[in-house]
Amino acid sequence: MKKYILSLSVLALFYTKTNACAWSDPDYEYFNLFTQSIIKDKSYLPFLLSYSTRFYDQYKQGMIPDENIESWKKFFNNQLSYSETDYLVHKISLNDLNDLKKGVPNNPLLKKLGVGFYQKYKEGIDYLIEAKYLEPYMRINFVENENSFYYSGSGNDKNATNLDYYKTIAALTSLYNAAKNPEIKQRYGYQIVRFNHYTRNYDAATQAFKKYVQPVKLKGTPYFMALDQLAGAQRGLEMNSDANWNFFQVFMNSKSRKESAFVSMKLSDTASFNNIMKRAGTNEEKNMAYFLLGYEDFNNPIPIMEKMFEIDPNSEILKVMAVRSINELERSYLPIYYYSDNNNTVVQKNTSDKTSSETTIVKKEEKLSIWQKIVRFFKNLFGGSKKSDKSKDENKADQSDDELLENPNRIPVFSKNNYWYDEKTKDYLDDLEKFTAKTKEKSDDEYWQIADAYLKFLKKDYKESTEILEDIKTSNPEYLEQIKRMKVLNDIVSQPKIDAEYEDHLMKDYAEYFVEKEIKKDSTNTDDYDYYGSVPSTADFLKDVLANRYFLQGEDGKSFLMNNKLSDLQYNPNSSLVKSVEDFYRKPNKTQFEQQIIAKNMDNVGNIEAFFANIYGDRAMRTADFEKAKSYYQKAQNFAGIPREDYEKYNPSTGKYEKLVYTGTNYDGFNNIPDYVFGHNVWESFGSPDDQSMENENYTAFPFIKLKMNKLQLADALIQLKKIGNGKDEKSAKANQLIGNLLYNTSILGYYRQIFVMDIDNSNGGKYDFWRTELENPYQYYYKNFLDKSFIEPDNFDLAINYYKKALNLSTNKEEKARILFQMASAEQGKYYQYEAKNQANIDYSDPKWSEKTDAHQKEMDNIKNQKYRTYFALLKTQYANTETAKNLIGSCSYFGYFMK
Repeated sequence: MKKYILSLSVLALFYTKTNACAWSDPDYEYFNLFTQSIIKDKSYLPFLLSYSTRFYDQYKQGMIPDENIESWKKFFNNQLSYSETDYLVHKISLNDLNDLKKGVPNNPLLKKLGVGFYQKYKEGIDYLIEAKYLEPYMRINFVENENSFYYSGSGNDKNATNLDYYKTIAALTSLYNAAKNPEIKQRYGYQIVRFNHYTRNYDAATQAFKKYVQPVKLKGTPYFMALDQLAGAQRGLEMNSDANWNFFQVFMNSKSRKESAFVSMKLSDTASFNNIMKRAGTNEEKNMAYFLLGYEDFNNPIPIMEKMFEIDPNSEILKVMAVRSINELERSYLPIYYYSDNNNTVVQKNTSDKTSSETTIVKKEEKLSIWQKIVRFFKNLFGGSKKSDKSKDENKADQSDDELLENPNRIPVFSKNNYWYDEKTKDYLDDLEKFTAKTKEKSDDEYWQIADAYLKFLKKDYKESTEILEDIKTSNPEYLEQIKRMKVLNDIVSQPKIDAEYEDHLMKDYAEYFVEKEIKKDSTNTDDYDYYGSVPSTADFLKDVLANRYFLQGEDGKSFLMNNKLSDLQYNPNSSLVKSVEDFYRKPNKTQFEQQIIAKNMDNVGNIEAFFANIYGDRAMRTADFEKAKSYYQKAQNFAGIPREDYEKYNPSTGKYEKLVYTGTNYDGFNNIPDYVFGHNVWESFGSPDDQSMENENYTAFPFIKLKMNKLQLADALIQLKKIGNGKDEKSAKANQLIGNLLYNTSILGYYRQIFVMDIDNSNGGKYDFWRTELENPYQYYYKNFLDKSFIEPDNFDLAINYYKKALNLSTNKEEKARILFQMASAEQGKYYQYEAKNQANIDYSDPKWSEKTDAHQKEMDNIKNQKYRTYFALLKTQYANTETAKNLIGSCSYFGYFMK
């Protein structure tokens, strides 16, 4: 396929391992549909795939057993549980053990075990007493040198050098010689090696291992604990190859020490894993070495997995490699967000740098811009744009042609081609699928069948995936849970249309994935704040699938409410979406799914009827349909106000951010609109009080314009002004001018731009952007990221200009005409900004002629602005330059002053 290079602006939107935002956590950015931790050997959990941390740490505490505790549990003949053994070894105090030795146990656990417990396990208890005495000192001392660049601590921390070296060695040697139990003897040997290591007597540590550990001829937990210390001493002696090999043996043979052994290997030898591979003799060692090589260089692990398969297809670590591969594929295929830029280009947010090469972007050679190519690319993936509503018969015809919903199986949550590959790159998913299919035939672990079914799911072969799942026979509870989840996924995702019957099926069989469970938080925990939100889950994924289905079916209201609250509409109140949400609200006989899952997101906005009516009235005002606006506002008089409970605004007079408080005198979304809304700018400053930024016109002839008005009164005033404006006198001219002022002042450029877009003041950002799309609705797949962008239908500046034209033609006052022309010129500026936003240069920053092309584009835009969008400035300059109004404007409006030169 062709390889296309994205510009920097687009690449910045692709979410990879390197994140633009320091607070972003990639392990919270995918759905976790295939549970990595279902591997049976939990000691490998740290080596599952994670982008947030060096090692995977999302498993529950205690899932990785401590082999040292298991060894002690066995030593005590399983008389204690695992947790009791852990308490005895790690947590019980030295005094408690000494009391037991004296025959007067005070600790509850030791009391329960009885006095005879010490006599029965005397050597073990005596060892624990010695070990607990030594433990606070068992750390290496920090040695300052010229290369030290980090804080060395307070200097009061205990370390091994605080003990008398010779007395300690003598005591441990005596205890070693006296011990009869081989395991306990070897544990004393471990302490001797460790003490020498931590006192930096590295050579003595290596000799101690040979003298006190090896002769015992046991290779259980104490042996590998001692080997770990030996390897540390060898690293201190710069015997890096030997150190690395011994850390490798610890990695292979321990459960809870794999992570630390891996880090130690990395620190010991820069070519660590390659050198281990050279020394590997047994198949087990070779298999483990291959694992470490594959883990370290995970770009394409399949060749390494093939080698591991040849050695042992039942290898547990082979499953670890496979589950990491599956997880990386899942992150690429199933992102949590799809973004559209302002050119309608869709960009998928994902967390992987794995790519695929399946589908070409353009089927035949065409001269397309890079943006057009990208749009084509994503349309190929996601099934094109949304269809309009059709009759039932037409829908049936669509179904028969497999065109219903523009091929609904191609939904956005199943993108295969997130990146661009060259022609030589293999399809990673196909390769992994082939490997998994081969391995499931050789291995007796059901894991491989589950993995194969999941890869079929990613490839959208839901029928075969389900068939594989149905044939799996297992008693493993984690496997069973994964199988159950995948059956649900296959069922829902393969459904081309979500109708009432299917919604009933969802509630009957899968309610657990949609009915939210109440999570009780600890009110006493002051640190109980989730900075990232909940981790995306299977339920979240299924909601996205349904939101996409509803979107493609034209049920925008239901699609919106799958991911948003009703109150969210106030942030982007575009008309078509609001109407669809209202249609759902008024829908009779809602299904159980619609009532319990979708309608629950219709949160408290006060009076819902007034909420919708206010939005519709606002839109009618922006289109200058004042009569329609009045009819809506009559229904909106119970509007409860725009809820902004946590909103704070900077007050320049106090220098502080102040919480919004509705006092009954400030604008609340319906009430308390000042008469300045009919006035004009003194200067353009959105942050200044209105009595500084705005100036009133003469309202003497219009007593219905009140000092403060609600929206109903405002609409009524406009209707009266419109009627008066139909006359032929100066009053009619002023009426038209006031209407033009209001339309301009409430546009994107006006001081009161918040009034008809459901905002509380003019300071908020996103709503006041000039959009680069001509689409009625820029949301292309669902409304999940509704609050991440803003879209409201653009202003029609010609409406204001047309009223100004009437005023200009009727007015005989030259000063008034100058003011009107300036207002017309300001509105014309808005038309230019809209044109400019739709005609961006889009020049690749890597272009060697970027600066030259950018300057040329800007020059072209300046010419267009002066030729097409300076009409009323030109009239003002040529015919009214000597008016007092024009002279005052030159001083208060910099761009007008520049134009008049």
